[in-house]
Amino acid sequence: MGNLVGRKKLRSIAVLGTYVPRKCGIATFTDDLCEALATELDSSCQVAVIAMDDVNGGYPYPKRVEFQIRDSSLPDYLRAAQFLNVNQPDILVIQHEYSIFGGKSGAHLLHLVKNLEIPIVTTLHTILTEPTEQQRTILLELAGYSELVVTMSLKGRQILQETYGIPEAKIAYIPHGIPDFAFVDPSFYKDTLGVEGHKVILSFGLVHPGKGFELVIKALPQVIEKHPDIIYIILGATHPHVMKNTGDAYRHGLHQLVNRLGLDSVVRFDNKYVDLDELCRYMEAADIFVTPYKSPAQITSGTLAYAVGAGKAAISTPYWHAEELLSEGRGRLVPFDDVEAMAHTINDLLDNEQECNAMRKRAYQFGRQTIWKEVARGYLDLFNQVLVRPSLRPKSSYSDHSAANVVDRLPAPNLEHFQTMTDDTGILQHSVYTIPEREHGYCVDDNARALVVTSLYYSLYQDKKVIPLTHRYLSFLYHAFNQETGRFRNFMSYNREWLEAVGSEDAHGRALWGLGVALRDASTESIGSLATKLFTQGLSVLESFTSPRAWAFALIGLNAYLEVYGGDAGARRFRQLLAEKLHTHFKNNLSVEWVWCEDISTYDNGKLPHALLLSGRRLPDPAMFETGLASLKWLLAQQTAPEGHLSLIGNAGWLTRDGMRAKFDQQPIDAMALIDACVEAFRGTGDFRWIHEARRCLDWFLGYNDLNLPLYDFTTGGCRDGLEAHGVNANQGAESTLAWLISLLTIFEVIGQQVLISENGSRPGSRPVPGT
Repeated sequence: MGNLVGRKKLRSIAVLGTYVPRKCGIATFTDDLCEALATELDSSCQVAVIAMDDVNGGYPYPKRVEFQIRDSSLPDYLRAAQFLNVNQPDILVIQHEYSIFGGKSGAHLLHLVKNLEIPIVTTLHTILTEPTEQQRTILLELAGYSELVVTMSLKGRQILQETYGIPEAKIAYIPHGIPDFAFVDPSFYKDTLGVEGHKVILSFGLVHPGKGFELVIKALPQVIEKHPDIIYIILGATHPHVMKNTGDAYRHGLHQLVNRLGLDSVVRFDNKYVDLDELCRYMEAADIFVTPYKSPAQITSGTLAYAVGAGKAAISTPYWHAEELLSEGRGRLVPFDDVEAMAHTINDLLDNEQECNAMRKRAYQFGRQTIWKEVARGYLDLFNQVLVRPSLRPKSSYSDHSAANVVDRLPAPNLEHFQTMTDDTGILQHSVYTIPEREHGYCVDDNARALVVTSLYYSLYQDKKVIPLTHRYLSFLYHAFNQETGRFRNFMSYNREWLEAVGSEDAHGRALWGLGVALRDASTESIGSLATKLFTQGLSVLESFTSPRAWAFALIGLNAYLEVYGGDAGARRFRQLLAEKLHTHFKNNLSVEWVWCEDISTYDNGKLPHALLLSGRRLPDPAMFETGLASLKWLLAQQTAPEGHLSLIGNAGWLTRDGMRAKFDQQPIDAMALIDACVEAFRGTGDFRWIHEARRCLDWFLGYNDLNLPLYDFTTGGCRDGLEAHGVNANQGAESTLAWLISLLTIFEVIGQQVLISENGSRPGSRPVPGT
């Protein structure tokens, strides 16, 4: 495969991916590739690893790992880019799989690649034929910034050209590497596993529901009728992400199936993660190897590549990679979910030893071209092509240095005071300084906002520590909902007694906002189900509401809900109704000088243009979108001091149509509402001006305000209750702290998303935005 003559001498190579001892197929692939590259190169060329971490503190890595990236920490990607640019390896090889990187669909990776000043080659471990718009954009961007992308199957090359439009010249095919297995007689090695006198069927890999092992188990009763000496070994630990999210339910289900079919002496679960030497022992002892995967859309299977390379008699369902590897008589394919076909094929191979051995030889001879030595030489040839030709990397106007600067200046989200304000009922309304104040109890307003915080936090960081908090706030809203009136109560005493039968329209709208975000970003099925149930129950009363802010909060919740349940016709009608009401309210009241829906501009103002922008973009309604944009521009103009900082409308008189304006007290929720609106304006227009405006509003919390005093408390993670004429209100109540956290998390979220939009506002593969 490789050409050793005429290669450019390399000083160093960096490989980015998961890495051993992390239990992950890509970690093993990265380790094997690095070892093979190092073996082919002389000792003067260093092969280093940039390792992706999914646990706090990382793993006890070997010395080859020179930098670690916490998958959900956006700053780490930017630091990694700086580290690579300083150290200047000749090339970076990225192992790409959406799930190992942070951000939506792994978008954080693009911050790294767009900041790099070295050539990139990307190996694609997953290639989807029906990607989401974001997945498609990420792959196209990644391909655009890579000199070459590597696919490990011919089907992958076809998909990249036909589905993504990536030119053939930018795609390289290098098969999945395998160890240099010997071709052996399985009977010689069975004693090492304690299976002497048995025919051994083997499946291995990290265990998860997509593996489809139940297909083989269901076929075994028909097999043991003819071959009672069969034993089926399922080798591998449960996939760590499956264990983290759903526990070991799949494996327990397999155990129950085995017990129900009376196969306890036939099926053996070796629940462990094995190294190469131990894997070789299992492979050597196996007579038949099976990959009964459930989905055709698997572009690469390292386990099947190993089996073919070891010269095993292989049976598989017809997923894409299996169709290639097992063609030309190198194995057998059986239809998905076809128990009869699986049983017949196993029996046929066991009955026909001559055909089975011929199949093994064809597979082994084919696999010789994919041993790691040959694969490493293929990669080195690619590196040589890349380094001797002009770069194909685009000249990007994307300036992630500004993103790096923003991340440098922002504090990391700190939930300490947020948790201090929360007891076993919910989040308390007020505090005295930083001490929770119990007299005024709780309210739906704050518990709905708290639900937004934990949902955004989980969406960004996948941190399960916030799930119990989400349960608490969702439980509060569930208890707050009055089934008889169809309305949410708002205020509850510290003694857990409701102080009203019906809360305000605004409180009801905020509850729907919180529930919509919670179900969209649900960390568990239970959270999503209860949030959905409460949300839909709370819709029926909206038609009678008269508060523009209640309409706005409900619209923001409705748009979040429709991201999940886009086909809900009733919810779509409510969105249309409320959006048109709000838009009409603006059209009937605004003028050139007064771009507002009322004769007084009061609190949470930014939520109104936010709702118009979001609904105008989603319906779509270009005129509505433009009204939202115009009102947001007007709000920002009214609240910008001559010195350029944000100067919020004070609550001691507000801003009236006749020009009267109160300067104090300035409230954190007003800054938060503006930030949310600016971020939505960015999403709708792609204009980076709105990112800068959102950042300017966030700076209000950090001291860039009328008094040059920070409201954010860097020690506690809380936020002071407002800016008053004499200084800051030193109390750190729930509303203020929640406003700060929603603002900060929203900024981190949009920094993660802005990488998908170019400076001129275009998005690869996206549709035009109304009104832009």
